[in-house]
Amino acid sequence: MKLYLFLIRYRFSLGIVALLLAVVVNIFSGFWPAFALYFIALIAIVSHFLIGPMRLIQGYMEDGDIEGAQKILDSIHFPRLLIKPVRSVYYYLKSSLAMFAQDFDTAEIMMKKSLSLGMPMKETEGSAYFQLGTIAMQKSNMKQAEEYIRKAIKAGLPDKETAAGAYLQMCQIFINKREFRAAKDYFRRAKDQKPTTPQVVDQIKQIEKYISRMPG
Repeated sequence: MKLYLFLIRYRFSLGIVALLLAVVVNIFSGFWPAFALYFIALIAIVSHFLIGPMRLIQGYMEDGDIEGAQKILDSIHFPRLLIKPVRSVYYYLKSSLAMFAQDFDTAEIMMKKSLSLGMPMKETEGSAYFQLGTIAMQKSNMKQAEEYIRKAIKAGLPDKETAAGAYLQMCQIFINKREFRAAKDYFRRAKDQKPTTPQVVDQIKQIEKYISRMPG
């Protein structure tokens, strides 16, 4: 695995080295002895631009190293050259990191770009719409938030924690609309997910204090 990650990290540099060696071998021994080096250089350089170092980001994200993940994304200077599924993931991650930095405008733009390219997995599509709904709520655009979160729930969410968060947001939206029966229904769905994330659990406790006193 370490060798694989090393090759991804230094793929472009190794491709340039292979290309230079191929030229030298070509000059002194001819094209065919240099063919393998030319082929290696082609694969390394082309894959650097079409696939990029996206595989490296996973380790940083799992370790919670946001700065490291950001540096990898910043090293991609020509994202438009990435193949479509990889480019979608690139914009998705750019949006997620912008959300972490509370740069909601950038997060929204990047996520919309990701969705426009199509999501590699259906669950990712649900997460993308959920994030757009969260951004809309931050901007107090409840109508847009409701539309996005409905799409997120319909597309499917990756885990119970995320689903509980989506249902709680819908609960809050319907409380604001004074549609208390619907609000209670979404609150029940959120509790049924049995979330364990402290932030979600605390949110449930806060809403539970007064939701039972609502009419409907």
